[in-house]
Amino acid sequence: MMDSTEKQAITKVPGILAKLLELPENDVAVVSQESDTGLDFLLKAAGYHFHVECKSASSRAPLLMALRQVTEARNSFDNDDIPLIVVPYMGRSGMELCKEHGVSWIDLSGNAHIKASGLLIHIEGRPNKYKKAGRPANVFAPKGARIVRQLLIDPKKGHNQRELSQITGLDEGYTSRVVRRLEELNLIDRDDKGALKPSNPDELLDAWLEAYDFSKHQIIKGHVAARSGEELLRKMTRILADQKVDYAATGLAGAWQYTHFTKFRMATLFLADSPGKNLFDQLHFSKDDRGANTWLVVPNDKGVFHGSSDQEGIVCVHPVQVLLDLKGHPERAKEAASMVRQEKLKWRWDA
Repeated sequence: MMDSTEKQAITKVPGILAKLLELPENDVAVVSQESDTGLDFLLKAAGYHFHVECKSASSRAPLLMALRQVTEARNSFDNDDIPLIVVPYMGRSGMELCKEHGVSWIDLSGNAHIKASGLLIHIEGRPNKYKKAGRPANVFAPKGARIVRQLLIDPKKGHNQRELSQITGLDEGYTSRVVRRLEELNLIDRDDKGALKPSNPDELLDAWLEAYDFSKHQIIKGHVAARSGEELLRKMTRILADQKVDYAATGLAGAWQYTHFTKFRMATLFLADSPGKNLFDQLHFSKDDRGANTWLVVPNDKGVFHGSSDQEGIVCVHPVQVLLDLKGHPERAKEAASMVRQEKLKWRWDA
């Protein structure tokens, strides 16, 4: 059954493509609404055949799905055949993902990048004509992310919806809506017994990483005297433990505890509750954004603590959470994230 994006694409893409190719619109024709390559439909223009795959958004999950479909279809393409992904609006990260895979695209807002033998078109900067009113649905919103986190903590172990609801503390109706959306995005699979697992853990994590925004937590930046990041981390966690404050290290400090890959200057700690003056005094913490070596973070959802463990005497969030939080960190965060992924999140289904 044709979805709304595909219907719009069949109506609008011929006109958009005609303008880009400087052709009369009648010279761009929909040859077939059922491409024999398995993609959505086939267009013919200027001697080229455009095999079109439509998606309702340019976020990572639907684009990865489209790119997989295009890759499979390419085996049956002729020399003048061009795969073309169509979305309502192509964001920057979507552009980069298509470029990385060498696939052309058009959006219904009039932007495009089409590259083939004897053909190069690049248009960007036209505004999004398809902005939705209100807040868009997001399976990676803080509470919904509890489900994603659990599926990634042990991706080989299947959970049914009721188990996910109980583990995450979410009601069954909300759990069902998040699971349904994850299935629609092809990010999780359900076996014949109803057990749910990631279709591909790396793709699920990448989709979450794209949506994740560390700045949405309450971040209190300041300074605590210490000669090194390790000394700072040990000093602070010792005081927090003595004060019976629930905490978990993340970011560069968490990455160090898991991998010992790169030295760090700044320590980041999630706190279960907002710190008061007494705790600041105990830590000898001075609030100051400039030159801060300590971030005390009150999370927007306590799900960040799920999967935490003791690493050499220091409680750390799960490596999945460390990787996400490194996205919002300075210093050598990108290298640290790569090492965490390589050493702690290297999923192999054949192992």
